[in-house]
Parts: sequence; C-alpha cells; structure tokens
Amino acid sequence: MRKLKNSELGRLSVEEFKNNDKSPIVVVMDNIRSSNNVGSLFRTSDALLVNALYLCGITNCPPSDDIRKTALGAEESVDWKYFDNTLQAVQELREQGYKICAIEQVEHSVMLPEFKPNKGEKLALVFGNEVKGVAQDVVDQCDVCIEIPQFGTKHSLNISVSAGIVLWDIFNKIS
Repeated sequence: MRKLKNSELGRLSVEEFKNNDKSPIVVVMDNIRSSNNVGSLFRTSDALLVNALYLCGITNCPPSDDIRKTALGAEESVDWKYFDNTLQAVQELREQGYKICAIEQVEHSVMLPEFKPNKGEKLALVFGNEVKGVAQDVVDQCDVCIEIPQFGTKHSLNISVSAGIVLWDIFNKIS
C-alpha cells in the first residue's frame, strides 16, 4: 500500500464546494466554549457536505486563529451564521422546515443506531456546551433527542467526537 498524495485525493476547491449539493443538515452549536471544538466542527462539516453551521451564544466565530488551527481552511468553505442565542437559531430553522434534533442524554431519547431520518428530511443537529450540554430550554424546543450509546464510566464524549460520530452516521443513513 502507498499513501496517497493530496493531489490524488480529488478534493473540491472552495468554490466547487460552495456550488456543490449539500446534505440537508445544519449543525447548531449551543454555547461551545472551545474554539478548537468549533474548528473541528467546521472541518467535519466540510468533509460531510453539511449545509451550514449556526454558532450561538458564547461560541467563537471566524475569523479566529484558534478556529483556523483545527478547521484548516474549512471556515472558508462551510457557510455559517451567528445567533446571540440558540433559541433564535432553532426558531429560524423550524420556520425553514427543519426537524430539530438535540444530541443529548434525556428521558425518552432515541439511541443513534435506532434514529431513522426520512430521505430528504431537513435536520438541525444541536450540540451543546462541553460542560452543561444542550441547554434545557433548547431541549424543550426539540422534536427529538438523539443519544450516542456509551458503555464506560464517563458517559460523555468531547463535542467534536460526538459530532463526528453523529454526522457520519446520519450522513450515511441519508445518502
């Protein structure tokens, strides 16, 4: 086996990415405190053709050197929008026909393997603060809460890891 060179990977240019069809997914960041996590979500969203990122509350926005360190340019390709508060973002997405899905551990959550999105369904995936998770007032406005099964002692994952798992799973289910 030989590692492929970057020139062999067939990557889209930023312009090609912006003009390409996207998945019907918007990622909502509910008060993410780490700029490295924000940058990671930009990069993962680029890889999986996420439609847009909604950055809310204390979540840092581009341009930012800390975001750029982990985004590696994805902050230029992925569309994003800032909201003072996550409920504003949720309201806008609901008005646009999105199903609002918190990624959170709650009563009556749907485990990720059992979550079955409908083809063409527009999904807003809300990821919460590294310590507090998705705020309860945001959870109250969601159509469903999706939980990642976990089996160790911690029962929590870093937001960028959670987003990678959930986005990959849902992208595969809708593709």
